Amino acid sequence: MIALSADTPELATRLQQKTGLPLVSSVAGADILLHATQQRVELRSCSDPRLHPLYVDFVHGASRHRRLYGGGKGQAIARAVGLKKLRNPRVADLTAGLGRDAFVLASLGCPVTLVERSPVVHALLHDGLERARVCEDAAVREIVSRMRLVHADSREWLAVQGAAFDVIYLDPMFPERRKSALVKKEMRIFQALVGEDEDAAALLEPARAHCRSRVVVKRPSRAPFLGGRSPSWSISGKSTRFDIYLAATQHENGV
Repeated sequence: MIALSADTPELATRLQQKTGLPLVSSVAGADILLHATQQRVELRSCSDPRLHPLYVDFVHGASRHRRLYGGGKGQAIARAVGLKKLRNPRVADLTAGLGRDAFVLASLGCPVTLVERSPVVHALLHDGLERARVCEDAAVREIVSRMRLVHADSREWLAVQGAAFDVIYLDPMFPERRKSALVKKEMRIFQALVGEDEDAAALLEPARAHCRSRVVVKRPSRAPFLGGRSPSWSISGKSTRFDIYLAATQHENGV
């Protein structure tokens, strides 16, 4: 069960209006807390207090390191979305999650729309973006100015968009069973919250029908293809693979 808490009643009211979650004082046995401090909104584990809180940070830590040292347009995700062929393609990230890949794409010049259906994850993303928009780093402020957040179910949202995007990006949660590949401890809170994207395969064909160039699906390197559908081609790394599916119109025209 998920509940919310906050340092002040005002923060609690604001967060409750965004998420619709009950306050922790009225809920017994919550497993996860969405907590608002004066500085940020974060996820906290009630069952394992040793886990660090999880929050979105586009300014420091891993986001900063990847922005400065990630390899620019030579990195795999840049090649997957076609940055050599497409000039600053418009990207829709239909499984936004914590926004990490969306931030990378925006840092490379792409306008990115992040679509997230979970009200809790949307609240984390919204908070991270708002803090980044007023941070002292002008480069980060410029990057997040290219990021637009939408709270919606991706399939429903996609149905009314038309072919408004060059690239559609999918990074569905995948159950990783190997102990050696366990995610960082704090990310276990996130996995417990969102679970597996069991309906992700149903997004593939609508995405191909609603983009101009391609659909990019991020997978663990040894994972099966999404929905069993073979891609047009793949770009592989040590632990991650990007499967590229041409837009339906391009495929039909033999491009």
